[in-house]
Amino acid sequence: MNAASSRPGMLARLFAGREDTRLAALLFVVLLVLNIALNPARFAPHNWGSVLGLAAPLLLAALAVTVPFLAGRGSIDVSVGPLIGLVNVLIVKGLILGAGIQSPLLIVPAALILGLASGALNGFLTSVLRIQPIVATLGTYLIYSGLALTILPSPAGSVPDWLRALAGPWSVLPVGAAVLLWLAVRRLPYYDLLMATGSDDRAAYTAGVGVPRVRFTAYLLAGLFAGLAALSLTALIGSGDPNIGPGYTLIAIAAVALGGVSLAGGIGGLTAAFLGAADIFLLQSVLTAFNVSTFVLQMTYGIVLVLAVCLNSEKLKALIGRRRIAA
Repeated sequence: MNAASSRPGMLARLFAGREDTRLAALLFVVLLVLNIALNPARFAPHNWGSVLGLAAPLLLAALAVTVPFLAGRGSIDVSVGPLIGLVNVLIVKGLILGAGIQSPLLIVPAALILGLASGALNGFLTSVLRIQPIVATLGTYLIYSGLALTILPSPAGSVPDWLRALAGPWSVLPVGAAVLLWLAVRRLPYYDLLMATGSDDRAAYTAGVGVPRVRFTAYLLAGLFAGLAALSLTALIGSGDPNIGPGYTLIAIAAVALGGVSLAGGIGGLTAAFLGAADIFLLQSVLTAFNVSTFVLQMTYGIVLVLAVCLNSEKLKALIGRRRIAA
């Protein structure tokens, strides 16, 4: 079998059984063509690094939001956005301005460790103390937002050239690191436990799966991906900004819902998260080209979230299926 004939089979396997993911893929193609038509210079091949740098914070934030969703039974992390903002502020204010640290050997591990620490906190609150995830992560959302504003009340500072390059020619590095990490997770037994827990946690528990441990690890991974997102955001804005991070929470949740990640758990992954985030990014670009206000953008995110959740509704799918049979 030649490469040309095997390619459709690969794509079919990638989107097999996931009508909502196929819809996100189709939307991606439509929005990409529209963006190229509206702004061909921006999407020219020599600018792909910069375009990826613009999209990277959202791509990584969407992946961070996805992992807790996969664990099921209301697992959610709404603190991802403020965490990204807090890590950004701590990097710029604490390390670069405060301690004079410029080396990537210190800044990159610091961002990842901060993300892991947040993941451990959220995992402890939700998996060990059994606090409702929406309540626990809303609490950390408010804590991180307040801390960021306390540490750096207004945008300030600048970042070294190597960090700026992560929003340009080196933008593939944080995204590539996230992809490699996810592929590594896919090869571990943990991945099957995560999907089993998200699909039916009671059956998984009966089968001997350590459900609290699986969910705790999901929050650790979410924090790690959020740390990578914070690096990409810091590279993109080139300074510390306590106000920009929280906005990523709603956009990331809308993105993963649009991409086909089930908010009930057990369905989705990197492909769905990245497709949804890319769709949101391209939609932003189209609306910006028409000088749409930020208020309309916020309304658009809400509409996308509601429509995506409706498309994922099992009741709606069952109703459509019954009508097809009746027809």
